[in-house]
Amino acid sequence: MASKKISALMITYNEVNHIDEVINNISFADEIIVIDAFSTDGTLTKLSAFKDVKTIQREFKNFADQRNFAIEQASHDWILFIDSDERITPKLKEEILETVNTSKNIAGFMVKRLYFFKKKRIRFSGFQSDTTYRLFKNGKVKYIEDKIVHELPKIDGNSKILKHNMLHYCFDSAEHYKSKMEQYAKLKALELHQKGKKSNIFQFYFRPLYKFIVNYFFRLGILDGKEGLIICYLSAYGVYYRYKELKKLSS
Repeated sequence: MASKKISALMITYNEVNHIDEVINNISFADEIIVIDAFSTDGTLTKLSAFKDVKTIQREFKNFADQRNFAIEQASHDWILFIDSDERITPKLKEEILETVNTSKNIAGFMVKRLYFFKKKRIRFSGFQSDTTYRLFKNGKVKYIEDKIVHELPKIDGNSKILKHNMLHYCFDSAEHYKSKMEQYAKLKALELHQKGKKSNIFQFYFRPLYKFIVNYFFRLGILDGKEGLIICYLSAYGVYYRYKELKKLSS
């Protein structure tokens, strides 16, 4: 029986610090397709050096829309999604290759991510239970269109979680994480606005405070040291920023 082939997909914008490493990390895939939202930092120059990588420039509307476009470009049996700040470990790679050739009744697979702030492992702060979909049978997945941030795939079939973990180097600095929170907050505000939601004083003050208390105390961010304090504060700030943006849209 012929081995099943994998299309590795990635959406990017200004990822010059990650792009070389992540492309090399997924070199085991049978094709690599990058959908780039007109990067301006040298990402495209680096991508052009990889002759086996297909790069398509496309305006970014939202995450669900960009991922669905990427899926349409895939030509192989299985789809492996990866973000530029994620890395597949050798054990996860072996598991993926075995899975695509042996799985019969599962259409989508989730993977647990281990988070890092710079190079320090973040074990708590709300991230200890994070899982995300990353591996799908082609033709069995589409991202939900009105879920434009923290996007969710609709799977036509059963799902399962892989045994081995993915590494996630998502925070280069506090400023980097803050900018991410603001980007996500703007998209989430737009999503809420489209559903007719409005901001109020409870959302401005109590929701951010609740977010901080849960992540820092109940989800043990305090045990992640100063990095945990920064992460939990900025996660709460992202909630505040979301409703600030929603107020702008509603006025």
